[in-house]
Amino acid sequence: MTTTTRTRRPRPKLVTLTDEAATRVREILDERGEGYLRVGVKNGGCAGMEYMMDYVAKPEKFDEVVEDKDVQIVVDAKAVLFILGSVVDYETTILHSRFTFKNPNQTDACGCGESVTIVPAVF
Repeated sequence: MTTTTRTRRPRPKLVTLTDEAATRVREILDERGEGYLRVGVKNGGCAGMEYMMDYVAKPEKFDEVVEDKDVQIVVDAKAVLFILGSVVDYETTILHSRFTFKNPNQTDACGCGESVTIVPAVF
C-alpha cells in the first residue's frame, strides 16, 4: 500500500485591515476600554445584503477571531464564506468618515452603496 502526501493550499486570510482601518479600530477600542470589532453580513437592502459592524465584549461561540496589524477583529461565523478575502478600509472625505469593504465575493452594489450582492466563496 502506497501513501501519498498532498500539499495543502494555504488558507486565504479571512479579513485584512488597511493601515487606516487598523488605526481607527485601535482608537475606538482604546476609547471603549475593551472588546472587539465584529464584522459580518446580513440580509437586507435593495441588492440583497448589507455589511454590518458592531463592537462586542467577546466573540460568540463559532465566531472566527482574526488578528491583523496588532488588531483583533471577530468575524461572524455565518459571514465567513461571504467575506473571505475582504479588505476593510477606513476612508475620510469632506462629507463622511466610514469603514468600507473591498470584497472579492461582491458581485454588485445598489446605487447608494449601502447594499451589496455577495456570492459565497468557492474552494
